[in-house]
Amino acid sequence: MKLGKYLKPYKLFAILTPLAMVGEVAGDLLQPKLMSQIVDDGVLGKNMSVIIGSGALMLLFLVIGGGCGIAASAFGGIASQSFARDLRIDTFKKVMGLSFQQTDKFTTGSLVTRLTTDITAVQQMLDFLLRGVVRDILLFFGGIIMMLTLNIRFGLILVIALPIEIVIMIIILKKANPYYSVVAQKLDNVNCVVQENVTGARVVKAYVREDYEQNRFDTANDELMRSNLKVATLTAILSPILMIILNLSVVAVIMIGGLEVDAAKMHVGEVMAAITYLTQVLHGVMMLSMMFQTAARAAASAKRINEVLDTEPVIKSGSETGLYTKRGTVTFENVSFSYPDTKGRPVIENFSLDIKQGESVAILGATGSGKSSLVNLIPRFYDTTEGTVYVDGTDVREFSLDELRRKVGIVLQKSELFSGTVKDNLLWVDKNATDEDIQNAARIAQADEFVSKMPDAYDSRIAEKGASLSGGQKQRLSISRAVLKKPEILILDDSTSALDLATEAKLRAGLDEQMDQTTLIIIAQRIASIKNCDRIAVLDHGRL
Repeated sequence: MKLGKYLKPYKLFAILTPLAMVGEVAGDLLQPKLMSQIVDDGVLGKNMSVIIGSGALMLLFLVIGGGCGIAASAFGGIASQSFARDLRIDTFKKVMGLSFQQTDKFTTGSLVTRLTTDITAVQQMLDFLLRGVVRDILLFFGGIIMMLTLNIRFGLILVIALPIEIVIMIIILKKANPYYSVVAQKLDNVNCVVQENVTGARVVKAYVREDYEQNRFDTANDELMRSNLKVATLTAILSPILMIILNLSVVAVIMIGGLEVDAAKMHVGEVMAAITYLTQVLHGVMMLSMMFQTAARAAASAKRINEVLDTEPVIKSGSETGLYTKRGTVTFENVSFSYPDTKGRPVIENFSLDIKQGESVAILGATGSGKSSLVNLIPRFYDTTEGTVYVDGTDVREFSLDELRRKVGIVLQKSELFSGTVKDNLLWVDKNATDEDIQNAARIAQADEFVSKMPDAYDSRIAEKGASLSGGQKQRLSISRAVLKKPEILILDDSTSALDLATEAKLRAGLDEQMDQTTLIIIAQRIASIKNCDRIAVLDHGRL
């Protein structure tokens, strides 16, 4: 199992768990034997010392078994929960390293499900393996041995009952197993619909599409319910059938035991003990059937987790780091670009442009002309199909991704803010920035004006995704964050569209004054936004 390596650091707890479980099961197996002594030798034999002595032993084994059970739960919990934590960390790290095309392929809802529900299913399976399986197997074999020591004729009951139980379990679980993957996919669909509607709630309300989205959710939810119902129906059949077999087996034990007692070959207490052992044996089989269900669900989840862990990032980090003679320069050399898995004309075609340090260059063009696609090649959100992009005279593919992206500050079309305070959002790019640095960046981006008027100024809280702010305020905070980064290259990808002309003019003046050595690349739709740039590059269907 590929995920087994996540258990290695906790193998001590994984070993101690079944060992402690042996103590608990031993106590459970001894209880019926001692009870039979109390009934036969103590109660029926009218011997109080046997009742007291055997009763004291029962209490002692009960305490020891209970302590071992608590220890097993603690050790198993540490091992399984730590396993899940480490697995979740690595899976999340892998997700964060995937390119946009790869995360789009998985879908956001599916990745959320894999990081939460799927990992939890695997963790529960591990906990079951460490505790439940050991307990059930020991009860199964221990109960058979103890039962046969009472009377060998009870073996006939086991020979008949056990094969029937096992065959029924195999048939039902074989039919149920394929549905677990289907359930996971349906859960992905539900999560996708929820995620889209939570993030796009304003659009849904603005277009009065609540009923449509409710129906879309109901459809996804009904499909999930039907898939779960198929699994639940199959597994629901199993438990009553096994209980019927258990009860019939108990009746058989009573009949055989009654005949043996009548023939003076057994005692009443021994028959009682045999019933308890039989219950433990068949209950162990029932619990193992639940384990197989859990294993089937976990196997489907493990496969989905491994799909993420086995995915190699398309954008691989280079090894180039260090000092460069050129700083803040960007060169496009015969660049062509097509989005993965698409056919037709390239979005960018044979594009060449040399941008010098400290230069301000505007990129203008009709919608769909390739402006955003072009600037996304600089920090390597995507790689070129043909040609080369150079930063500081070095091919961007040779940089380590961290080094490259530290050089570039980018403010995207859609402003992304996180729940927390204003200061938290700005410190996101530089945790060591001082209050003076933060306020200066906000002043350049024209954000200080409204932030200082908020109840707690820079300590004021922002709702998730900046829902408590206007579009213009979110854009100004996003620009403040990029400015605080002090990048060599600053890219504004249509990120001033919500600003009025006066505020945008002040923003540009602040950038020119405070960041004159920073290379500035601006994408905008308004001529007023770019008229003061050193050069304007016009894109037409991906060509300069």
